[in-house]
Amino acid sequence: MSDPAPKAPKKKSAKSEAPRFDQSLGRLEEIVAELEQGGLGLEDSLEQYKEGVALLKGCREQLAGFRAQVQELSVDGLRPHAGDPDFAPGPGLAQGGARSAGVPSDPDAPF
Repeated sequence: MSDPAPKAPKKKSAKSEAPRFDQSLGRLEEIVAELEQGGLGLEDSLEQYKEGVALLKGCREQLAGFRAQVQELSVDGLRPHAGDPDFAPGPGLAQGGARSAGVPSDPDAPF
């Protein structure tokens, strides 16, 4: 009998290859703790630092993508309806019609 042909390894999609934000952040916190303890040699510390920089870059890119998604959803999904008294134009209202409650409006805030 002949052996069946070996199966090709399954290709991972781009989505499954990238670590999730929470996983990256958790690993980054581990690296920071290891570096703060100071028990690593110079070469190991440098490798940890490089990994941390790469994780930080990835986290920032993911956050930018999340922010863009929230802003896109906010444009269409969070428009006030005509009868909502919290969004009536007038004094004491922050940018976008929301009551300010003494908090300055942040143009970069998603809500």
